[in-house]
Amino acid sequence: MKSFPLKALCAALALVLLLPSCASDLPEEDETAILPAGSTLEEPGEVSYLPEIFSLPYDPAKSLEPVTAPEGMQQTAASLLYEGLFRLDEHFTPQPWLCQHYTYDPETLRYTFTLRPGVLFSDGTELTAADVKATLDRARTSERYAQRFSAVTAITARDLELTITLSRPNTSFPALLDIPIVKKGTEAQAVPTGTGPYFFSAEESGCYLIASQSWWRGETQPTERIALVEADGHDAMLYRFTSRDVQLITADLTGSEIISLTGDVDRFDAATTVLQYVGVNTARLTSPALRSALSQGIDRETITQAYLSGHAAAAQFPVSPASPLYPKDLEKTYSFENFLSTLAQCDLPSRTLTMLVNEENSFKVSIAKFIAQRFTAAGLSVEVSVLPWEAYLAELAAGRFDLYYGEVRLTADWDLTALTGTLGTLNYGGWSNEETDRLLAAYAAGEDPAVSMEALCTHLTSQAPILPVCFKSLSVICQSEVLEGLSPTVTHPFFDLSEIRMHLKEN
Repeated sequence: MKSFPLKALCAALALVLLLPSCASDLPEEDETAILPAGSTLEEPGEVSYLPEIFSLPYDPAKSLEPVTAPEGMQQTAASLLYEGLFRLDEHFTPQPWLCQHYTYDPETLRYTFTLRPGVLFSDGTELTAADVKATLDRARTSERYAQRFSAVTAITARDLELTITLSRPNTSFPALLDIPIVKKGTEAQAVPTGTGPYFFSAEESGCYLIASQSWWRGETQPTERIALVEADGHDAMLYRFTSRDVQLITADLTGSEIISLTGDVDRFDAATTVLQYVGVNTARLTSPALRSALSQGIDRETITQAYLSGHAAAAQFPVSPASPLYPKDLEKTYSFENFLSTLAQCDLPSRTLTMLVNEENSFKVSIAKFIAQRFTAAGLSVEVSVLPWEAYLAELAAGRFDLYYGEVRLTADWDLTALTGTLGTLNYGGWSNEETDRLLAAYAAGEDPAVSMEALCTHLTSQAPILPVCFKSLSVICQSEVLEGLSPTVTHPFFDLSEIRMHLKEN
């Protein structure tokens, strides 16, 4: 059970899609801005509030179409309406969902996906490959999903068979296909038709999600009706939650604005693919030994616990510790004394180094300053330059930095080409290395991704063009005692739907 002290109308719950860093110092006593669970503001013996109907926030002025719907409350509601070819579990492993099975031909780089027969949309029509193709074609040009299709050259559909051809190998491509599918021809509607466990219903008394009796899974939904309560923006959503008008929201508790919550609430953190890291200008810091030593000087556990309040997982490699691909056996235990010893064997720059961070996120600024302070204490002078976002990006693009604190949302196939490959779009440090490019390609084409990822991480650790720090979490927050059995993932707050129990007030 989690309880938080609250400001009813503060907020911003968005996970950043693709960023390298953010700003503004927290006072020392406020470094852990989100209080941990375990206490409550309610008096002992106070009767818990249970709603008559489970409710979610919803902005009727915005679409629920999943390719373009905003992050946060719209995507939370949409997760009950739409489903993808695959679902990513808590380890980011793709589980076949609307896809029954698939084959991959490494010679032609062609995937063939066979859909489950008999899957019905909520209007009673059957799902076909043409519906899937229509959604994926739109996703290819969308801001949210375009990156996933950078290697796709063709998508064809026939009956229940979908074929996708790539321009380069990617044996982990199914991990990119959890994109929610809608019925072809309904995309322009505010609420397109889906195959999910619920369907949308607008009634005189309001808008609802109604349990679908034709859901292909054949499982019992935890409640027959879910009310959608109007909330025109993040502040209104927070107000609805603290007023108990709605029972569940999702939040980035270490985002650009601090979110505090009062009352008795439960919080569940879901692992994400959002990596925070220290980027290195390899044209200035040319020594792999020095860069590798700096990675050993990052106290990741202190950062995740004291500065991010536990809403992140420490990571020494650019793949989530929640993934089975994370090479845990390669980890080194942090020790400031070991850092001092390793750094003493390096040729240190005589000048003060500059670490960039953008000012929009106080957590990131505090972390950057903490890392810089530790480096300086070890004998390598580092100062932090806190800049507005646009100025920060301009300095990165111009290469006017030694280090920077960055953040990026990786894809679940763990393709690191943009971040560490030669001419990668996020390779601000200018890293160019033939062995890195070879290992990136070997991982993409490898039949054993765990072995290939371990080889890649071993190499990246020795060369250290980036210094991974942690992977952030997304928090699912609900009114206490209302939900039981919740085990959310980053895209599915109601992941194991059949295991969820909703406790409502008896009429």
